[in-house]
Amino acid sequence: MSATNDHPEHATGGTYSVKGKAFTRDTNYITTRITADGRDGFPVTPGRYRLIAARACPWANRSIIVRRLLGLEDAISLGLPGPTHDARSWTFDLDPGGRDPVLGIERLQEAYFKRDPEYPRGITVPAIVDTTTGAVVTNDFAQITLDLSTEWREFHREGAPDLLPEAHREEIDEVNRRVFTEVNNGVYRCGFAGSQEAYDEAYDRLWTALDWLEERLSTRRYLVGDTITEADVRLFTTLVRFDPVYHGHFKCNRNKLVEMPNLWGYARDLFQTPGFGDTIDFAQIKQHYYVVHKDINPNQVVPKGPDLSGWTTPHGREALGGRPFGDGTPPGPVRESERVRA
Repeated sequence: MSATNDHPEHATGGTYSVKGKAFTRDTNYITTRITADGRDGFPVTPGRYRLIAARACPWANRSIIVRRLLGLEDAISLGLPGPTHDARSWTFDLDPGGRDPVLGIERLQEAYFKRDPEYPRGITVPAIVDTTTGAVVTNDFAQITLDLSTEWREFHREGAPDLLPEAHREEIDEVNRRVFTEVNNGVYRCGFAGSQEAYDEAYDRLWTALDWLEERLSTRRYLVGDTITEADVRLFTTLVRFDPVYHGHFKCNRNKLVEMPNLWGYARDLFQTPGFGDTIDFAQIKQHYYVVHKDINPNQVVPKGPDLSGWTTPHGREALGGRPFGDGTPPGPVRESERVRA
């Protein structure tokens, strides 16, 4: 998600196209990569980089989950902006003095300007910052998690799962493409539709995909294969926000998640798996969407509901088999400094 001077209220990294007022996501990111061989000038080096990832943002939430599943806490530190931002930037208002304790900055924008003083695009999370220079290395959210799984393998914890198993990589990529265009981005197309025609089209596309997923998950515990993969991480961060935000705020209201038995059971299964639910802050999620999106919610009233107690109820998905971490093991307890507060 981004803060952008063009559309500060959207905080989505997207813009409107003129024709039909349909939401189109800006996909131009800083594509520099941190790799084992350092071919882009940024070699994998434990302790050098800091992941800046707001808990409120689904795209950033992915990177927090993958970092935790793989046990990269010692290798890559984590900075957490607050859930709301202004037109300029995400800010570190949760930290003492309103500054990130490692980078010493008040706004993530400062790290982008260290990279490019004329940086013209939205200030997005997640972003990985080089602590030796204070400059952003990359904000390419899709590639960040792939590289954490592959390029950082030397520093994975013992028992880390393989989120990109080679035997299923082609299917993972195929599922990810559909989930991104139709679900992850589909809810935004509904929420920011600028005309009835654009909304109707976006709504129908979203529910076609959700019906496909509901059917797919009727006979399998996970999206691809019998273990948790990158595909599950990418879908989960949208599902966990569905009833609190997307159902009402984005008008994705044919059904609630809790009314779709397979998707609801699947989402609870992941939520109760170490590395998923323990990264979720529902209060921050609601504050972000309902406060920042003033064009949709001009009074910035944050709803009290929905009731979230169901997330910890039994899901029964074990009956479908599957091994969450494959031949690996669950991550250990969340570090005190990164614990989500009740």
